[in-house]
Amino acid sequence: MGDSIKNKRVLLLLLLLLLLLLLLLLLFPSEIPHYVLECVYDNNCDDALVSSLPSTALTSSSDLFSTHSPSFAKLNRRDGAGGWSPLDSNEQQWLQVDLGDRLEIVAVATQGRYGSSDWVTSYTLMFSDTGRNWKQYRQDDTIWVFTGNNNADSVVHHKLLHSTKARFLRFIPLKWNAGGRIGLRVEVFGCSYKSDIADFDGRSSLLYRFNQKLMSTFKDVVSLKFKSMQGDGVLFHAEGQRGDYITLELQKGKLSLHINLGDSNLHFSNSHTSVTLSSLLDDQHWHSVLIERFNKQVNFTVDKHTQHFRTKGDSDHLDIDYELSFGGIPVPGKPGTFQRKNFHGCIENLYYNGVNIIDLAKRRKPQIYTVGNVTFSCSEPQIVPITFLSTSQSYLLLPGTPQIDGLSVSFQFRTWNKDGLFLYTELSENSGPLLVYLHGGRLTLLIQKETENPVEITEGTNLHDGLWHSVNINARRHRITLTLDNNAATASHATTASRIYSGNSYYFGGCPDNFTNSQCLNPITAFQGCMRLIFIDNQPKDLILVQQGSLGNFSDLHIDLCGIKDRCLPNYCEHGGKCSQSWTTFYCDCNDTGYMGATCHNSIYEQSCEAYRHQGKTSGFFYIDSDGSGPLGPLRVFCNITEDKIWTAVQHNNTGLTRVQRADMEKPYTMFFNYNSSVEQLEAMINSAEYCEQEAAYHCKKSRLLNTPNGIPFAWWVGRANEKHLYWGGSLPGIQQCACGLEESCLDMRYFCNCDADREEWTNDTGLLAFKDHLPVTQIVITDTNRSNSEAAWKIGPLRCYGDRQFWNAASFNTEASYLHFPTFHAEVSADISFFFKTTATSGVFLENLGIKDFIRVEIRSPKEITFSIDVGNGPREATVQSPTPLNDNQWHYVRAERNLKQTSLQVDSLPKKVLEAPAEGHFRLQLNSQLFVGGTASRKKGFLGCIRSLHLNGQKLELEEKAKMTPGVKPGCPGHCSSYGNLCHNGGKCVEKYNGYSCDCTNSAYEGPFCKDEVSALFEAGTSVTYIFQEPYPVTKNASTSSSAIYVDAVISKEYITFSFLTAHTPSLLLYINTYFHEYLAVILSKNGNLQVRYKLSKDGLLIFTINSGNFANRELHHVKINREEDSFFFFNAFLRKIIPSVFFCCTADSLPLDPEVSKANAYGFTGCLSSVQYNHIAPLKAALRHPSIAPVTVKGSLTESSCASIMEAKEKQHYLSDTSKMIPVVGLSFATLKLSSGNLKYFAYVNLYAEKETQSSCKRCHQNRGNQVAALVTSGCGRILNDQKGVQIKGCFLPLDL
Repeated sequence: MGDSIKNKRVLLLLLLLLLLLLLLLLLFPSEIPHYVLECVYDNNCDDALVSSLPSTALTSSSDLFSTHSPSFAKLNRRDGAGGWSPLDSNEQQWLQVDLGDRLEIVAVATQGRYGSSDWVTSYTLMFSDTGRNWKQYRQDDTIWVFTGNNNADSVVHHKLLHSTKARFLRFIPLKWNAGGRIGLRVEVFGCSYKSDIADFDGRSSLLYRFNQKLMSTFKDVVSLKFKSMQGDGVLFHAEGQRGDYITLELQKGKLSLHINLGDSNLHFSNSHTSVTLSSLLDDQHWHSVLIERFNKQVNFTVDKHTQHFRTKGDSDHLDIDYELSFGGIPVPGKPGTFQRKNFHGCIENLYYNGVNIIDLAKRRKPQIYTVGNVTFSCSEPQIVPITFLSTSQSYLLLPGTPQIDGLSVSFQFRTWNKDGLFLYTELSENSGPLLVYLHGGRLTLLIQKETENPVEITEGTNLHDGLWHSVNINARRHRITLTLDNNAATASHATTASRIYSGNSYYFGGCPDNFTNSQCLNPITAFQGCMRLIFIDNQPKDLILVQQGSLGNFSDLHIDLCGIKDRCLPNYCEHGGKCSQSWTTFYCDCNDTGYMGATCHNSIYEQSCEAYRHQGKTSGFFYIDSDGSGPLGPLRVFCNITEDKIWTAVQHNNTGLTRVQRADMEKPYTMFFNYNSSVEQLEAMINSAEYCEQEAAYHCKKSRLLNTPNGIPFAWWVGRANEKHLYWGGSLPGIQQCACGLEESCLDMRYFCNCDADREEWTNDTGLLAFKDHLPVTQIVITDTNRSNSEAAWKIGPLRCYGDRQFWNAASFNTEASYLHFPTFHAEVSADISFFFKTTATSGVFLENLGIKDFIRVEIRSPKEITFSIDVGNGPREATVQSPTPLNDNQWHYVRAERNLKQTSLQVDSLPKKVLEAPAEGHFRLQLNSQLFVGGTASRKKGFLGCIRSLHLNGQKLELEEKAKMTPGVKPGCPGHCSSYGNLCHNGGKCVEKYNGYSCDCTNSAYEGPFCKDEVSALFEAGTSVTYIFQEPYPVTKNASTSSSAIYVDAVISKEYITFSFLTAHTPSLLLYINTYFHEYLAVILSKNGNLQVRYKLSKDGLLIFTINSGNFANRELHHVKINREEDSFFFFNAFLRKIIPSVFFCCTADSLPLDPEVSKANAYGFTGCLSSVQYNHIAPLKAALRHPSIAPVTVKGSLTESSCASIMEAKEKQHYLSDTSKMIPVVGLSFATLKLSSGNLKYFAYVNLYAEKETQSSCKRCHQNRGNQVAALVTSGCGRILNDQKGVQIKGCFLPLDL
């Protein structure tokens, strides 16, 4: 009972509100904005409009018989032949309805011809106010194709997504029943439309004058509709003496809003705000405008495009003096004079802050003053445009009057294409052919004659800008003139030897395909675009007669409409890409954006340092794009890839230790940190990482930090959310302590920070801030350094993070029925999907998302086939990549699928990408509404068996592992990474499986680093030696395999492998010596002439010598040596040289024995140079000496200095030797190394031939003393200098002198 009374009260209240609104309509019709009236009328706007029309209101392109005329085409009529059928069934036919007045149309309905096999299966609609200059109905920015009938009598009803206002309506059949003809009966639904119209002739305006001298507003709403053929003109303007103004103006077919609030200096201030929207507004069709301002916030809408912006002025109010002007800006005191070009066209339903301006003008209210001639009905110019659709088949043939002395042709055009033929005609009296065409955006006129030089005139630039341009060609006798855009001052002229006579036939836009008698030749592509106002011999050509077939001929044209479309509005080039266009498509210039692809959608950078490591990159600066194709730009970071954990570091503007004095609560010290990035970019990077930290250090002398235990803090820091934090490094959020407080290790246990003890001597509180939600540090504030002897120094380190939470984020799907589901994938105009997978199954769906009709799906259809399927409403499209090898090999494979307005593409691993070009017209918005299924499907297709990881949709990461923990049949994670990525571990490194990824174990490799690719090399001074004794494995090699430990037993070894690199400038030298208890040995030496010798003695044979005499190897170049023994074969490699020597080779433990004389000689001289990456089977003796000298069986005598042979080569390339070296002394840089033999042990020495001036000898010695035995790098300070290459650039540096 209570609910019934409540419902009655609500209904009574609604009735009262409706009565009040109706009363307002009756009393104050001009005060109700038109967009409010439309909302009221739309609720009951479904009247049948055709049924009550006279039969003459329906017309058509043709009819089969009188019984099939359009007068019988009303819905449900059975008289005549039961509907309309044209004479020929083709796409040039149409059925037209004249509604008698401009009405609002909301829906249409169709039937076929009664009792027949004639019906239309699809059609388009066109609208017009005058029966000329038609406009195609568009939905979702594309020409909308309506679904028709599938039989003769059922009614198919379509409600228009956007109602339209028009008097004339045309149905254009596209397809019809294959077993019949076009047959149509129609109905149109809508209602009357209230419209107040004012027509401005380009010399008139309406002035709306206020009741007071000054109108000051903080809120304004202006709404109107307009139509015009002119691309320029002021729609309204208002200004005040204080400098405020607002202007709405057409400029080159675009609408610009200029606004200024509260600045009297109009010409020199920065408060002027201008926003431009839309284009092609000079098409003589209605366009709606809505301007809403509240204080500085402005919403500017033109048709369906809205821009939100804030004004720049110093005030929130718009102060206007006296009046507003509509249609132009009159000059005060000069009637009929205007400051700028006036608007020429019609304005409808013009409202300013709820006031109906046109209604007041029609009723001649005193607030409105009319300047010039303003009428209240829209005059429509009867201009018929035509559209050339094809670059190969479109043409228009019009007759001329032949043999007239002279020539006169004019027309207007607009296009987006740089090239196209405008006109071809064969001039009479053998005057030759005349061509007018666009080439590279320039207009060219060409007359070709067999007996004379051709005449060529070129005019204009960038004429493919979409604007209307006029062309006038006039010839009299021997003189021809080409005028562009009616600018007689810039017209071009040319003369011919013979007179010019008009032609008989004029071909516009192109030539017929079947034309074989050479009367029309097109040297360039056909024209795509619009033309109008065609005159030949000063006579206008009636293009409607052409459409009716009674004048000329044509092919592939749309007559009575201009179908130009701005494909760069809106701009679908993402991330700042620059849009350009042709008639059929648009192009994106992605230069300097950091993105690539057809729409600049794809980032050229990886999403994390982990991804760069996966590519085999080494440490360095990189750009990462944490959200991939998302809106955030790339961020420059340092990737430290030298450790198992891959660290990402972002520097800020002050990472050094900074001293602070004289700061207190009244005048606090504040430092803001700039990371050269946005907060959103840093937040995305932090959220993607497993762990992040920033070091916070506070050094203090009588300066308190947090004022613990219970005081108000004297220092604090601010995080990313602009929140003040009262804990310090090493502590936890919400706990006002330092690290020593948590660890109970503070200097004074009464306080929770060392600095809070307020001591006279220096101390510090240092620790890591590691709560990710608070990072990065954006500000630090210090307030306690203004007391006597009070001082502090602080340091906030760079933001450091490791781990990529998504790169290894994986899920294992164990049954075909298992899946993960996520929210709907919203990607209407641009979508990218990327992931890794591995499987042994032959088929299955990776992911799927469905809509009512649209869908998107990625699947493996067969072991060698991946398919990306998508339907945006134009029918399914499939991009398939075929692999030459099976993809169900249980190895990780990469898939990237992308769809944008230009193309659909699919990439699998490094296989060729499959690309499908998108159609120029049709549906383009992907409308999905179901859940996203991963690993399964909603369409009853076979699910996926296997693993999926690192799944990204439009740059956003999907959390697979967390979902998998809660889903039956799906497990988080996926083992077996080494099976796919083990090949990234080089030089004998072993891949080690991890839960999230893998690592490379370089224990048994002569190299190191994350991929075992970093060389380990050293320099040796005189007297330095390294001895390695083979024995049982030391702890570093405890994980060595059984085969690798075989070298430690006294047995015959069937395979041996030796490799090293060397660089030297001295001969003779001993590079390598290995001996055994069995008096067997192998030596590698450089002979006196620089040849490389391998001298070896095995137990069964005498001394064998192999010499490589291909050059002098002591040439300061880096040489790589590899020696392999397999059974009775001996392989020797130097660079790319290979020889085979029959022999056997044994090695156990080193021992002293008498040396071969040549070996002794080489040993006596020693070896000066650089030795790198020394490997004997699974032993790396040089690496053991440098990395594990205390636990490896290695003895080092003298100074062993780690260096880089590769760096030496780079330094060598920068050497420059002066012609006079008498003043030079040899000093060591970063180069060369030596190995010398003594009693069977490996010894290494160092020497370099770089030169420095003698005057620097003493200072270099001091450098040597200061630095000890460390080799100095090239630095900007120190002693000595080297001249760099031929440019003479001086590089300063400190070098160690050896053997001076």
